[in-house]
Amino acid sequence: MLALTYRFRWASAGVIALHLAVVALGLFGLGLCGLAIDYLRHQLDPASTPPPWPWGWTPPADWPPLAVVALAGVAVLALALCNTAARYASALASANLSQKILVELRAEVYDKLQRLSFPFFDENQSSSLINRAAGDVQAVRSFVDGVAVKLITVLLTLSVYVAYMLQVHVGLTLACLATTPLLWFGAAAFSRAVQPGYRRASELVDHAITLLVENVHGVHVVKGFGRQREQTERFAKAVQEVRQERERIFWRVSTFQPAMGALTQVNMLVLIGYGGYLVIHGEIPLGAGLFVMANLLHEFAAQVGNITGIANTIQTSLIGAERVFQIVDTPAAIASPANPVPLSASPGRIELDGVSLAYRGGRKVLRDVSLTIEPGECLGVTGETGAGKSSLLALIPRLYDATAGAVRINGVDVRDCDLDELRRNIGIVFQDTFLFSNTVAANIAFGDPGATREQIVRAARLASADGFIREMPQGYETIIGEHGANLSGGQRQRLALARALLLDPPILMLDDALAAVDAQTEHDIQEALESAMQGRTTLIVSNRLSALRRTDRVIVLQKGRIVQQGRHEDLLHEPGYYRRLAELQYGDAIELPRLAAPRVKVSA
Repeated sequence: MLALTYRFRWASAGVIALHLAVVALGLFGLGLCGLAIDYLRHQLDPASTPPPWPWGWTPPADWPPLAVVALAGVAVLALALCNTAARYASALASANLSQKILVELRAEVYDKLQRLSFPFFDENQSSSLINRAAGDVQAVRSFVDGVAVKLITVLLTLSVYVAYMLQVHVGLTLACLATTPLLWFGAAAFSRAVQPGYRRASELVDHAITLLVENVHGVHVVKGFGRQREQTERFAKAVQEVRQERERIFWRVSTFQPAMGALTQVNMLVLIGYGGYLVIHGEIPLGAGLFVMANLLHEFAAQVGNITGIANTIQTSLIGAERVFQIVDTPAAIASPANPVPLSASPGRIELDGVSLAYRGGRKVLRDVSLTIEPGECLGVTGETGAGKSSLLALIPRLYDATAGAVRINGVDVRDCDLDELRRNIGIVFQDTFLFSNTVAANIAFGDPGATREQIVRAARLASADGFIREMPQGYETIIGEHGANLSGGQRQRLALARALLLDPPILMLDDALAAVDAQTEHDIQEALESAMQGRTTLIVSNRLSALRRTDRVIVLQKGRIVQQGRHEDLLHEPGYYRRLAELQYGDAIELPRLAAPRVKVSA
């Protein structure tokens, strides 16, 4: 937090300097008012001590008293106007500082989120990350301008006030400020007392946002099961818990502030009693002494009130910082090496050498998998749900790192490759299709924003998507709704397939990419893929024999291990998962000759 403050030190110093200018101008104006009072008193009682005018200047003897008072009034008015201008400049500089910190810190958090690996997102809910990038960043920002800058400003202001008061009378100053240590101890105790409440409030806000995000994304499920009332009550309860926790915090704040205010009023009683005694005995002047000190004590109390606010803000900032810097300071578990090894441009040869993968908690999803995929080969991957099919694919572009063994492409360990180069050589169609709120063309060209319209259309044709795209209102310039909500599941998957094919990658991976398409669309896509896969190493994860029969080889995963592998037609004759899969899809009396029809090869 202090390092963050130091990063914005010059802008912060500008805010502090402007505030000190406000303090100095206010103090000069107050001093002139005190001089005017003492001058009037001397005019009424010539026996009283004449006021000491600043810079050795004294009013000419022939000036009438009204002219002297008018001059002092004009000077006070001029100082007040300057003070107003300085306050405006200070407020503007403070607002600019706040926005600068907010923008830069949010950009930093977003940039770090882009570089963090998949395990981090597995361990943190998206709603919590959204809250940290939005609400908690605000809290961190408030540390710079609401704690560090304000605390320095308050301390300097109090130092100026105390120095002025000591110059008036040391004994009176010490007597009036005798309760100040109690204020500091009270602020420290208050800060410790409210910290758990702020942490709990942040957790409750995370929970409320999670409910909101889940219900927005799952609105069709909520409405489909008629659970609107229950979900509304659940969200209302979550928000109510946030309100109750914040009420407990505000109750403590509202108790602490008046208590601190009462202590400052004791100082005023001391000033009236002891200060009045000193004025009567001529030890301090009425205007430049008692009047100015009374106003300074009032300002002193206001600055102490700021300390209360700082103590309150610092807890919000610290809790927010703990959550924000958990993102910023988290090392990227998967990153490019310092001296990456370049990949050759030839079609990808993929080797998995004794690979194992365990997720959080030590749960193994892959166990000692060894596999070689030759350049240009099309490999089918199948198995029961949870067998590790998607995890196997995720190791190749380093979405996850193997916990044992090695993954190599063209003989190079993927951990020695530059991440961006590695992933540009791999086209991926994920099981859960995600599209952005942008045009159709922009979604297809996401991996290569500089792609020409001809390249985009070619990729769409390969994915059998060009036909339905041209039927849309603006064709390729049609805006897709959030997550592609205005498209069918099959249309979304075809756009995702086109997005992968646009890169013309030497390795193509389809993670159950044909799961949400009808039979005719599946046939069209598979026919198109026949030519698209030529010259590429292709991995197809699927449990549909219509897709697997077109592959050169099929592996069957079970509990993270390869239990079967071979050609489609050979596996049909072997007892095991693959034959049972065929029987489930086509009935017990499967026609082996028909199902075992060889994959049609298309010449390059």
